[in-house]
This record gives sequence, C-alpha cells and structure tokens, in this order.
Amino acid sequence: MKLLYSFCLLFLIAINSEAQNHPATANYDLKKKRLLIQSCSLYLYNSNQGSIDADSSVVLTCKAYKLPVALAYDEGFNDGTYLIGSDLIAKGNAHAAKQLFIKSKGVDKIKLALQLGIFYLFKPFAIPDDINNANLYISEAVKISNELKIKKWQHQSLMLLGKFYFQINNYPESKKCFSQVVEDCRKQKDKAILADALLNQATYQYDLDPEKEKILKETELLYIDLGFVEKKIEAKMKLCTIYFWHGKINDAKKIIYQNIADMRKIGFRQQQYGETTISYIEGTQYNMKGAFYYALKSVETMENTKDYTFADIFYMRLGLVYLNMGHYDEASKMAEKSIKYGQNVFNSGSWYKSFVTAAASLSMKGKNKEAIEYMNTVTSKYTPPNNFDKMLVNYAYGNCYARIKNYGTAENYFKKTAEAADALDSPQTYRDVCNSYSSIALFYANRADYKKTQLYVDKIDALSKKYNKTFGTEALYMSLYKLDSVNGNFKSALINHKIYKKFSDSLLDYAKNRQIEELRIKYETVNKEQKIKLLNQETDLQENALKKSKLLNTLSIWSLVLLLITIALLYNRYRLKQKNNAELEQKEKEINQKNINLRHLLDEKEWLLKEIHHRVKNNLQTVISLLNSQSAYLENDMALSAIKNSQHRIHSMSLIHQKLYNSENISTINMPNYIKELVEYLRESFSLGQKIRFELKIDPLELDVAQAVPIGLILNESITNAIKYAFPEDRTGMIYITMEATSENKYLLTIADNGVGFDVNISAKKINSFGLSLIKGLSDDLEATFSMENKNGTIFKIEFSKEFPINEKRR
Repeated sequence: MKLLYSFCLLFLIAINSEAQNHPATANYDLKKKRLLIQSCSLYLYNSNQGSIDADSSVVLTCKAYKLPVALAYDEGFNDGTYLIGSDLIAKGNAHAAKQLFIKSKGVDKIKLALQLGIFYLFKPFAIPDDINNANLYISEAVKISNELKIKKWQHQSLMLLGKFYFQINNYPESKKCFSQVVEDCRKQKDKAILADALLNQATYQYDLDPEKEKILKETELLYIDLGFVEKKIEAKMKLCTIYFWHGKINDAKKIIYQNIADMRKIGFRQQQYGETTISYIEGTQYNMKGAFYYALKSVETMENTKDYTFADIFYMRLGLVYLNMGHYDEASKMAEKSIKYGQNVFNSGSWYKSFVTAAASLSMKGKNKEAIEYMNTVTSKYTPPNNFDKMLVNYAYGNCYARIKNYGTAENYFKKTAEAADALDSPQTYRDVCNSYSSIALFYANRADYKKTQLYVDKIDALSKKYNKTFGTEALYMSLYKLDSVNGNFKSALINHKIYKKFSDSLLDYAKNRQIEELRIKYETVNKEQKIKLLNQETDLQENALKKSKLLNTLSIWSLVLLLITIALLYNRYRLKQKNNAELEQKEKEINQKNINLRHLLDEKEWLLKEIHHRVKNNLQTVISLLNSQSAYLENDMALSAIKNSQHRIHSMSLIHQKLYNSENISTINMPNYIKELVEYLRESFSLGQKIRFELKIDPLELDVAQAVPIGLILNESITNAIKYAFPEDRTGMIYITMEATSENKYLLTIADNGVGFDVNISAKKINSFGLSLIKGLSDDLEATFSMENKNGTIFKIEFSKEFPINEKRR
C-alpha cells in the first residue's frame, strides 16, 4: 500500500516504541518538534522523487529523531499535558489502550478513539485489519462527539475521518469532510481554529488541485496575524512544494529564504534542510556559485549543530556540486562521507546517489575501468532499490563504457537507462529523466544514428509539454545542432550551437581554477628539473676545483682568516644588540604605560559621549512630553497636527541618540535597525493595523550621526505624508522603503507608496508645503539629489554621498 525502501523494513520495526531524547531536539518545545517533523519529512518526500510517500517520510523522520509518530497528527488535541492512554500507544500496547477505551467515558473516550484511529491509520505497512480498526475508532470518535455536541471534538473527529478517506483514496469524501469543518470554523470567527482547519484541508489535497495553493495562502496570512511563527513556516513549506514541482522555481526559492530567516529568529536549528534545497534549485538554474555556497552552508550548519541524523543528504549534495564544477577529488571525498553515514547511521536514500557520484568522479578523471570495477563491487552487494537508482547506475555504466570506446556495451546500458527512465512519470523525476534522455541522444548523435537521436529528443519534448516545463543541457543542444545540420536546417543549427557554446563556456569557467592549479604544478615541476641541472653543473665545477689542490689550500687559509674576522665582528654586533635591546625594553615599558593612560582617557571620553547622547535623548523626550501636554489644551486641528508632526520629528532624532547611547559604536548608526524602529513607531502612532503595510529593504549600512539625523527626518516626513494623503477613504496600501549603496560612495534612499499619487497642478500650499520644504532643505544639507515622481503612487528619491571622516574634511 505504501512505497518504502527495503532498507526501511528493519528501521521501522520498533516505530511505536517509547521515543528517547535526541540531542538535536534538546530544549525544543512541542511546536518546534512538530516543525522539525514537517521540515525534515517534506524534504525526504521531495528529495526521494516519488520513491517514498508522505506518510513514510514522516515515520522515517520520527524514528531518526526519536519522536512519537503521533506528534505529526495529534496537534489538535495534544498540547503536551497528560493525554489519557498516550503512554500505552507510544509503547505499541494497543490491546491495553483498547481495554482502557471500553472503560472510558465522555471526552476521555473521544481522545482515546482519536489516538487509536491515528495509530492504526498511519501504521507502517498497514494491512486491511489496520484500516478496519482505524475506521472503527474514528467512527466512534465522530459518534461520541456528535452526542456530546462539543465543537472542538466534532471538528477533530471529522478531520481525522477526512484523513481516513484520503488514505483509502476516496478523495471526494475526504474533501467533503474538510470543507464541512472549515465552513463551521468560519462561522465561529476564531482565527486559530480556522487556520488549523485550513492547513489540514490543504495538506490532504492533491498538489494538482487548484484550490490547494489558494487555501495555503489564506492559512499563511492567518498564522501571520496570530503570530504563530512555527505554523506559518509549515504552511509556507507546503506552498513551496507546490511551486517547486510546478516550475515556479523562483517563488519556491523566495519562500525558503524567508523560512530560514524565520527559523533563525525563533531558534530553530535545523536550517540545513532549506539550505540544501536552495543548493539544488541553484544547480537547476546553472548558478553553480550559489549551489556551491548553499551546499557548503548546509554542511556547515549540520556540523555546527552536530545534527548528523541525515548527514548522507548534505554530503551527497556537496559532492554533486563538486562533480559538476570539475573538482573530482573533492567530489569523491564528499561521496565517501555520504556513503559512510548512509550505511552506518541513517539512510535517507541519498547514499546510493553518492555511490554513483564517486564512480562518475573516477570516470571523469579517465579511470573508467576502476569506476566500472567499483560499481560492480557495490551493485553486487546493494542492487538498485528502485527505478530511479536503476536509471542512475545504468547511466553511469553507459558513460564509462562510451569513454573507453566500448560502444556496444555502452548502448546496452543506455537502453537499460531508458527503460528505467520510461517507468518514471512524475514532476519530481522530470529533470533527471530528461537529463538521461539527452545524454543517450548525444551518444547516438556521436554515432551518427540520427533516427534514435530524434527518438530521445522527442521524448524530452513530450515530457516538457506534459509538465509544462522547459529543459536544456549541453548534451541536448549539441544533439539538436547535429540533427539540424544533417536535416539542412542550418539557421536552427546555428541557434542551437550558440546555446550549446553558452552552456559549455559556463562550465569551462568553473574548470579554469583547476587548470591554473595544474599549470602551477607543471611550472613547479619544470623549476625542479632546472634546479637538478644546476646542481649537476655545480658538481662538475667542484670536481674541477679539487684538481687544483694548491689553489684550494690557499683559499682555505684566507677563508679561515676571514672567518675569524667575521666572528669578531659578529661578537661586537651581538654586544651592541644586547645594549640596544635593553634600551628598547625600557622604552617599550614607558610606551605601554602611556598607552594604558591613553586608553583610560579614551574610555572616559567614550563614557562622556554616551552620557551626552543619553542626556540629549532625555531632553528630546522631555520636549515630546511638553508638546504632548500642550496638545491637551489645543482645540485647533491644524495646531494639533503641527504638534503631532513635531513630536514625530523629535522622536526620529531622539531614537538616534538612544541607539548611540545603547551601542558600543558611538559614532555611527546601524540604519536597518534604526529605520525598522522608526517605521514601527509611526505605525503604532497612527494605529494603522493592517490597513497600510510596509516593505523594507535596507542594506547593512552604518551612517554618521550627522547624516542619520537628516535621513531620519526625511523618512518621518515622507512616511507621514504617505499615511495621511496617499490612502484616502480608508484605502489599504503598501509603503516601500529601500536604502542601498548604488556605488562605492553613493547611497540611494527611496520612499514609495501605491496610493493615489499627487496632482502635479495642485498648489504648493495644499501638499504640505512645510513638509516638502523640510525634505528639500534636509536634502540640501546632505548635498543630496532630491526627486519626486508620480508613478502608480508617489516616489521620493534622495541620492547622497558617503560622509567623509572629520580628519579628512579638515585636510
């Protein structure tokens, strides 16, 4: 019923035994443990490309991290407190749990029914009796919850029934159960229960269902609103899976970046699953630098956290990147590590790919016979467990035999590769299958068998149309070039050859470093040979010199005299050096004492500067408080608005002095942190809620306080204007703030909104002329270029130069 590797059989025998603590989950609460199960199992499901189903990947994850399988399914009713019968079920003692169920009543009976339903429904290698038992206890839970008329248990029971129907492939009934729960939750107007219901509904829908993406997006927004970061990450991961296998690669990559950032914020350590996924995506987009960086990052994260649970995955990915970059020795080392962990620790299904990588590394170094012997040794002991691995192994054999020009044997292996590839039909295997077809097509093109070349090119075209994707490799475009040349379609042949050259040149760029290394080794070898020749010549000269014994004796005597003179000079030099060293030691002590005094003075100066910033901040806060008190006695709206604006301006300056007081660096302001706090202050001051949202993109810049103050005031004026005038009649909208370095000494600040814009014909007095005058004046103070555009809203741009240090200005 379920697709599992043969290696999982022994691995899962004790799956329901009581879980022990795993170092990787130390200090994790239930939320983070559940997030770990979701992130790891989703990665295993996707990376195994159809060879393991979603439930089996959950079971494998839970066993590896020593977590109960129920944690993946009981979130609706297990909050970590005592749960009746959970200890019995965790130990696999279903008989005792059934006896306890018979004796239980009310809510306890429902809880036990749900747990037993989950136990039987998601049991590895489930048999018909397990399915019948699952149906029995889930039906009991539905019945009792309806009798008690408690909404929570009605929802939990009905959702588990929906999961049951999904497992037995009754998709319409499953969808009906989840839809009923979601509809009922909407009536209750409780965001938390609605979000959980929607997430369950989306999880148990097929990826091809067009509603799934829409439901997950709504779920994500609800979790953001609730502040449930772990659940937001889970919803986004499932949305990422849809994007990934439907060709929206950049959207998927963006989600992974966001999830990794959120994981860091909440202290979730297992970020390597996201990093290795980014490495894979970058590789499919031929960005080898990005693929290499994130493959290294995933290994670094794994090693830093000491979470080697699925180490074969991360070493396998790094090994593949090394192979694609032409670093074959490094690829072999990583492949060996992956094989070691896959065979001896936990097997995620990745070590078999690493074995193929190791063989390919030998082949690419010209050691094809050694590669064939190595593959024979491994495959005789470990036969390929599935069609995907069969395709990879036969592909590797075919390449090795083709490189030693044994074309008959190579063709036989390529035929086996094609047979295995033909049996793989899913979006998950599309890219690897097409890659195999393209290599086979090039093999036949090089043999001038263009009929078979066309056959495999057509297979790639058919798969691309079926999955609405595009595929292109160096091998494919060379095959197309040869086909077009033979058919007389020279224009198309030229286009395909250009694309082939583009791929070829890009791969050549990554090989250059290796060529430079080889040239360096050759150069050193030549130098060594020249040195050997010189030594031989010196030996000849010495032999000639020995024949002139009289001359040699004379030279020896004079040499002895010179040696005595040299020793005398050296001794004199030694005495002088001792004297100088003693003087230098004394001076060094004096300098060290002066440095200590200077450091003390510098510390006092820094303390005084911090105290000044603190007092300036307090004075500014006092002014804000005075203005606030004054506003209580004013009834004129314009006056009140002016005071409010003044408070905002003073706060922007006060915030700078506060940050300088709290920071170790008392001369510059960290702009990303400052701008974020300023925006949060303005958002709270105007009570915006979700009406107006902000999107910040600030480079990690440090500005001198002389520049930070005008920038803060400009931001205050621009954002305040946008909030007041860009979105009339309670419109919703976005305000975008970016600050970036456009060149080495130039920065660009942009404040934009998607509001109504400004009327270019309106008089200056009606568009907050003081605010605009202030912005222009501050821009002049910064010697900046100020511009204002009306393009789908209002856009302010201020471009200014980096402030020079004071000592440079004086010079």
